[in-house]
Amino acid sequence: MSFVQRHGLHAEADRVEILRQIEAAGLGVLRLAFPDQHGILRGKTIMASEARGALANGVAMTTTLLLKDSSHRTVFPVWAAGGAMGEKAMEGAADALLIPDPGTFRILPWAPHTGWILCDAYFADGRPVPLGTRHLLRQQLSRAAEQGFDYVTGLEVEFHLFRLTDPKLAPSDAGQPGTPPDIALLTQGYNYLTELRYDQLDPILEILRRDIQALGLPLRSMEVEYGPSQVEFTFGPQSGLASADAMVLFRSAVKQVARRHGYHATFMCRPRIPNVMSSGWHLHQSLVRDGRNAFIGEDTLLSDTARHFLGGLLHHARAASAFSTPTINGFRRYRPMSLAPDRAIWGIDNRGVMVRALGAPGDPATRLENRVGEPAANPYLYLASQLAYGLEGIAAQRDPGPPADTPYDTEAPLLPRSLAEAIAALEDSDAARDAFGAGFIDYFARMKRAEIARFETEVSEWEHREYFELF
Repeated sequence: MSFVQRHGLHAEADRVEILRQIEAAGLGVLRLAFPDQHGILRGKTIMASEARGALANGVAMTTTLLLKDSSHRTVFPVWAAGGAMGEKAMEGAADALLIPDPGTFRILPWAPHTGWILCDAYFADGRPVPLGTRHLLRQQLSRAAEQGFDYVTGLEVEFHLFRLTDPKLAPSDAGQPGTPPDIALLTQGYNYLTELRYDQLDPILEILRRDIQALGLPLRSMEVEYGPSQVEFTFGPQSGLASADAMVLFRSAVKQVARRHGYHATFMCRPRIPNVMSSGWHLHQSLVRDGRNAFIGEDTLLSDTARHFLGGLLHHARAASAFSTPTINGFRRYRPMSLAPDRAIWGIDNRGVMVRALGAPGDPATRLENRVGEPAANPYLYLASQLAYGLEGIAAQRDPGPPADTPYDTEAPLLPRSLAEAIAALEDSDAARDAFGAGFIDYFARMKRAEIARFETEVSEWEHREYFELF
């Protein structure tokens, strides 16, 4: 029996259908993609002739891919006993297996000789690798299902598009990380939602639209954002894993397609480029029970279920920010009077709060929009943490308090001002340890602290400008 058959992972008919599509399309290669701890796709490319074996038994992946920070540095002593994780199966930089998920198969429209499929990591004994963040989201979805809920989410994603002027590929530019490319603006910005600015961006937006829709992603709109070269794409609601899977594919597709056409796309929250604006990722969410939106209020905007879910998001907001804003740069966005939140508060159709309630009594589109996230967040951890803390709020019947009309003046707990502060809040969160396991929280914190330590050893331009001549 194959690995997939022994462990009852996927149906034989699903694998046969993928092989049929590969043959019918005359594909040459199949990309096996795995979302790592940062939400970045990694993996292997195999010949189409090898697809049958890969679908049945997976392909080997070095487990050290799960132990790297954002510069691709391995931050755990992998040669120690248990691979530094207390897990014998990771010792000595051992392999895990990437097992394709048949439901995610696609043909890449910008590389039509290429099939693409998302994978999950398993140990040789059939156990899911516990550090896999797609697996962690599945666990939270299962917890919700046990309570009769489906989790439905929709995405609003801001990012920047630039023209690439110099890719910085000289040998001296290589490194961990390498030298960022030189770019030029596509628009001067500050003309929010104007048709003129949109038309300036249309050549690359049309290329992206064609390929994103060809992937089957539920694209709803493409909008000109406020800042120079800044845009926003929105996506229709999906349940379960679908929005997280869509987000990792969307980000990777945008970067690949843009680069092929001489552009650079970045989902970094606030690039260090004069006059640019911060980008956010707003997550719309609701729970569905028996086919009906459980957030709908009869005489009020929000049902009791929605209010308690909201109470959980607010109560645990500081710890949750480690997953919604997992980069040092992302915390540059939490500023008062900026259309971004700076405290754990909610409001009704108010864009200054952390959680914006939308809908009306009896409205099937009633939902909560969390405006706290950055577009570089790992989608699986962002969604999993929202769901975990929301379910905890329901269990504890947490009261979110009254909505805020003046979000930057209302007294409320402030969001963390730095990644280090967010990680400390995460480590102190019993709810996070209950939801994700103490081992994963300690692992995530250690990886992020290594990132912070590298940042703190750098002499910034601000320091040099401030002190070099003065003292």
